[in-house]
Amino acid sequence: MDRIIFHIDVNSAYLSWTSVHNLRTGSGPDYRQIPAIIGGDRESRHGVVLAKSLPAKAYGIHTGEPVASALRKCPGLVIALPDHSMYRQFSRELFELLYTYTPDLEQVSIDECYMEFTGISHLYESPVAAARLIKDNIRNSFGFTVNVGISCNKLLAKMASDFEKPDKVHTLFPDEIPLKMWPLPVEELYMAGHSSVETLHKLGIRTIGELAATDPDLLAAHLKSHGHTLWEYANGIDDSPVDSGPGEAKGIGNSTTLSNDVTDRADAFLILHTLAESVARRLRNAHQIAGSVCVEIKYNTFQSTSKQMQLPSPLNTADGIYKSSCLLFDRLWDGSPIRLLGIRSSKLLEDTAPVQMSLFDYGLDLSNSDPSCGREPKDKKSAKDSLLKDVLLEGSLKNEKQKKLDSALDSIRKRYGSDAVIRGSLLQEENEEAQKKERGK
Repeated sequence: MDRIIFHIDVNSAYLSWTSVHNLRTGSGPDYRQIPAIIGGDRESRHGVVLAKSLPAKAYGIHTGEPVASALRKCPGLVIALPDHSMYRQFSRELFELLYTYTPDLEQVSIDECYMEFTGISHLYESPVAAARLIKDNIRNSFGFTVNVGISCNKLLAKMASDFEKPDKVHTLFPDEIPLKMWPLPVEELYMAGHSSVETLHKLGIRTIGELAATDPDLLAAHLKSHGHTLWEYANGIDDSPVDSGPGEAKGIGNSTTLSNDVTDRADAFLILHTLAESVARRLRNAHQIAGSVCVEIKYNTFQSTSKQMQLPSPLNTADGIYKSSCLLFDRLWDGSPIRLLGIRSSKLLEDTAPVQMSLFDYGLDLSNSDPSCGREPKDKKSAKDSLLKDVLLEGSLKNEKQKKLDSALDSIRKRYGSDAVIRGSLLQEENEEAQKKERGK
C-alpha cells in the first residue's frame, strides 16, 4: 500500500486560540470575525504581525509584516498581545486528541504536525473521510479549526494544507501536481525563501511548474544544493519519514477513537493487534522495555474503564504486548459497544537493563482468557499451559529471533510506511473474519 501522510495545521493559531479563550471566558470579542491581529502593541507600534484574521487579510495585511505597516493599511485594526502560556495549553489539548488516533505524529511546531496515516487507514472509509472526521472533531471539541492536507509524502501534504482556508481538507497526490501545484507562484513552494525567489525570478522562473521543468544543474549553479532541493520539491519528490521521536519517560501508549462502535471480540482483537504493534515499535525506538501493560476501553456511553497487569518479564515485542492486552481485554470488557481502545505500557527500563524472569508473578485469573487471542476462550488448564509456554520462551532463542524480526520490520516501516509489512498472523485473522462475514450473508 502507498504511504498516506496528513499535515494538520491550525488556522491562524494564535488568533483562533485567543478568540476561543475570549468566548469561553467572556473577556473579549471573537477576533476571527473582525479586522484583528496578534502581535506588537498599538501604542509603541513595534513588533510584527504573528497572526491575522480573514477580515484583516482583506486589507492586505500579512503575517510577518510590521505592526506599523498593518495599522497604515487598516487604522481601525484591533491588536491583541500574544499569550504564549495560553497557546501552550491549547496545543497540549490538541495533541492529546490527535494521539488518540495514532502515536505516529511528528510535531513540527506548536500548531502543526505530520500524521503517518498509512498504518491506521484500514480503520476508515477513505483518507479524506478520516481527515474530515479529525477536522470536525477538533472544531467540535475545542472551537477552533484546522486544515488537513493529504498526500503520499510530507512535502505534498504540507502544500495541500496551505490551499484554501479555513476548516478544509485538501489532497495533493502526484497525479494532481500539474493541475493543483504547478500553476502556483514559485514563492508558494515550501522552502522557497525571499532570496531564492529573487534568484529564480532573475532566471525567468515565475511558477512552480517552470521551476519543475528547469535543468537542476542550472539551479545548482545559482543556488548551490538548495537549488536541487527546490527542483525536487517542485516535482513533488520527498522521502523523509514521519519522525514521532522518543516516547514519554513514564509510559508509552497508543489509543484509537473508532469510526464505528465495535461490538465483536474478534474485531477488538484486530484493533489491539495494531495498537500493540505501534506501542512495541515506539518502545524499541526509545530503547526501552515495559514491565507493565494497561488496556483502556471507552464505551459509546463515554464511560471509561481500564485494567493493568505486571508482565512476567519486561519486554518490547509486539507479540508479548498483544497477548497481554487480549488477556486484559477479556477480563475488562462487559460486552457494550466500544468507542475507543487503548494500550499503555509503563514501568519502563532501558532495553540494556538486566531483568530476571519469574513464572509466578502473573497473578491472573485465566478462566475465561486465551493467550492465543482472537479465538474463543479455552479451558483454564490449556490457557495456563499456553501462557506458561509463552513466558518460558521469553529470553530464549525464539525471543531473540523475534527481536531481530521486529527490528527488521521497524526499518522497513520507517522507510516505506507503517503498513508496508503486515504480520501473517494479523492477515490470517482478517481473512478468517472476512470469511465468517461472507458465510453469514
